[in-house]
Amino acid sequence: MNNVNELGNKILNLLQAVGLFIIAIATVVAIGEEILFMINNGKVTLADLLLLFIYLEVLAMVAIYLESGKLPVRMPLYIAIVALARYLILDMKEMDTLKMLTVADAALIIAVTVLVIRYGHIRFPYDKG
Repeated sequence: MNNVNELGNKILNLLQAVGLFIIAIATVVAIGEEILFMINNGKVTLADLLLLFIYLEVLAMVAIYLESGKLPVRMPLYIAIVALARYLILDMKEMDTLKMLTVADAALIIAVTVLVIRYGHIRFPYDKG
């Protein structure tokens, strides 16, 4: 039975590596497309920069996972905050006040969540074993 578990573990690790590779390649392609879009438009907007930042965060998340085998919960939260900021910047003119406040509140809640997680990691660190 131990051999079956070991084989299953190896297969899952391989599938994880393939998935991460696909995510990394797709992200690099998306970065290239965004750069071409900016070149064709002849200008760089804040929304473009925030989108590139989101892509870089995704690549950093893949790199951290490959390096450590762990995915910090904070990384997707950072990406979510930037995505909400980008959404606000792009659609602010079409949003009513309530929707704008709701999106801003969501970003604030996620930011507070990051602080709580950081505090928890400092106050209650994981055992090394």
